[in-house]
Amino acid sequence: MSIFGKFLKGIVRDRNPTDDTVKVKGKVKPKFYGTVPPYPNFNASSDASVLQSAIDSKDVDEDVIIAVLVKRNNEQRQKIKTVYEASTGQRLEKDLKSVLRSDLEDVSLALLMPPAHFDAYLLRKATKRLGTDEDVLVEIFATRTNQEIQDIKRVFKEEYGKDLKEVIEDETSGDFTKALLAMMDGKKDEDHEVDVDLARKDAETLFEAGENTKGIDVSTFIDILTTRSGPQLSKTFQQYAAVSDITLPKALNLELSGDIEDCLIDIVKCAWNTPAFFAEKLHLAMKGHGTCEDTLIRVLVSRSEVDLKKIVEEYRAMYDFSLQEDILKDTKGHYEQVLLGLCGPY
Repeated sequence: MSIFGKFLKGIVRDRNPTDDTVKVKGKVKPKFYGTVPPYPNFNASSDASVLQSAIDSKDVDEDVIIAVLVKRNNEQRQKIKTVYEASTGQRLEKDLKSVLRSDLEDVSLALLMPPAHFDAYLLRKATKRLGTDEDVLVEIFATRTNQEIQDIKRVFKEEYGKDLKEVIEDETSGDFTKALLAMMDGKKDEDHEVDVDLARKDAETLFEAGENTKGIDVSTFIDILTTRSGPQLSKTFQQYAAVSDITLPKALNLELSGDIEDCLIDIVKCAWNTPAFFAEKLHLAMKGHGTCEDTLIRVLVSRSEVDLKKIVEEYRAMYDFSLQEDILKDTKGHYEQVLLGLCGPY
């Protein structure tokens, strides 16, 4: 069943932004829904020494390497890298690459990248291979904050010597390019306040641009879907039901096709319920024969300090199995241990 089928059956819950903040020393901050919090009593020097011993031992101690990487958050891993290089004269990434193999190597190196570097790497990989991985482009631009997108563009230029906008323009075309560039502008409203009047107006505008005209005014859809906040769009989708006999996703299915259809529908999914969007990604990565390791690593690493706890909850609600159960069925060995460690207890 598609994610929208589950929405209609009430399995997937709508976002509830009012529950997503907490006061810390009088300041309102977002609640932590990640699965990898800062490790208490952290000691970068001790961890660097432990990793060096695990790497240099006659039989590489993967269990120790995993225990350190999975139980430290990204900021702590960066400090470990700095101390490791200062004490050994070698880069930790290079040393791990020399002793680890396959999926375990890939996930370990991913964990060592700062978030913006990991995203820039993913975008480079998605646009460099034969055939562009459009799903990855949309996933990153639709789920990162405005500041995160600015950081990604800066890091991409520093690391690969190319302007990300120019790469996107070279590798994509048409309305899909316009949608990606609009998301790359980083002008999405990030206020959690919902304007009901604007939602009603946007719903009517989308209806007029889509169902109530010959053809479809894609630019209008792009403008609204890439600039409104998630909570605002959720209200717009609800208002859309008052002016149309079909849901907005169904309207997009009827009026569009190809990359731009997939792109706009993914934006709708993210706006409605981002954790459910990622839960579906993980499920599809393990569904049927074969497993898409790239997707498992990408999602679990990038969301481990953002909302992976919510993703795990949505996964169970949507598929009646825990994410961890499906990982146990589809993966093995030390690689499996890393993925399970990132998911948290179950």
